[in-house]
Amino acid sequence: MQYRKFGKTGLDVSVLGFGCMRLPQIESEGKLIYDEDESIRMIHRGIELGINYFDTAPYYCEHISENIVGKALKGKRESVYLSTKNPIDNASGDDFEKRLEASLKKLDTDYIDFYHFWGITLEQWESKIDVPDGPLARALKLKERGVLKYLSFSFHDKPENMLEIIKRGQEHIASLLCQYNLLDRSNEAGIKFANEQGLGVVIMGPVGGGRLGIPSKAVADLLPGKVQSSPELALRFVLNNPAVSIALSGMSSMEQLEQNCSIASNSAPLSDSEMAQISSALEQNKKLMDLYCTGCNYCMPCPAGINIPEVFRFMNYHRVYGITDYARGEYQSIGKVPWLEFKDASACVDCGACEDKCPQKLEIRKQLKQTHEVLGATV
Repeated sequence: MQYRKFGKTGLDVSVLGFGCMRLPQIESEGKLIYDEDESIRMIHRGIELGINYFDTAPYYCEHISENIVGKALKGKRESVYLSTKNPIDNASGDDFEKRLEASLKKLDTDYIDFYHFWGITLEQWESKIDVPDGPLARALKLKERGVLKYLSFSFHDKPENMLEIIKRGQEHIASLLCQYNLLDRSNEAGIKFANEQGLGVVIMGPVGGGRLGIPSKAVADLLPGKVQSSPELALRFVLNNPAVSIALSGMSSMEQLEQNCSIASNSAPLSDSEMAQISSALEQNKKLMDLYCTGCNYCMPCPAGINIPEVFRFMNYHRVYGITDYARGEYQSIGKVPWLEFKDASACVDCGACEDKCPQKLEIRKQLKQTHEVLGATV
């Protein structure tokens, strides 16, 4: 396992972090339940293989991820760094502390190493976090008491707003967690800036919870013959960025864990020519995606509440890259997570307002119907 310095904390962290939001499941009485015993075995095996950063959250795995992680880390707590999160429902410091206390109880620990303001936006930072007697003020008091070792935030806002949050919070914030992978490089500038300001940078979804690892000719052709698998390419791409501290992967099988740990132990970086080849191939794929939608946002806002460019971005993962499971998973999360708070394509009322504004004259209504038929389907 490789290790990197984690920003200004000076801590050595494994380049692969264990994301505990997709723990293994088994069938019981006709339904899927989370397999606690196998999850604990995987976490223990991850520690054996050198992983020392474990990330969970109150709502993961139908609200039981923290319980499982707490049991798995019993007797091993001091050898790892534990990360969890606080959903910022309001501006109350008291409520913030109550949510923390609930996590501490479930995790069966008396401190958190990296505590995140969860999935925040710049607007939330301004109106609900950095306010008198609010979550930030309370978090700083808890930090003084040793309950929280370091403060962090996870991010799903517009890329430019990441820089603003860092500027406003860098005196207190030690690390951030954001999306970044082969198919989504929108946070690249923010990642670089965070690293320059001394923050540790943790990446979520480097392999899309394993879904970017599904065999795809379009993904394989980004660097043909140079890597053994799509997950290897996806993970090495993220770790090749020197501003990245940890690639956090949600793993649901021992096989995924072993494979990712093997990849994270490969210290050979992608060469400049390999990175140039990947960038060139990605640019060609972007041109293909632009035939369906350039993401210009002229069609917005949609009267029915659909984020049309985002919906089409998911559809393009299916059309261009052939990673339909990944696209379907993202699409079916619409309206269920804070960063996808909009309607899916089924909400279209066929008003045509979007098509009147589209500079490409796309048949948006037709594409919306096709998108829902493909990505809304359950398999």
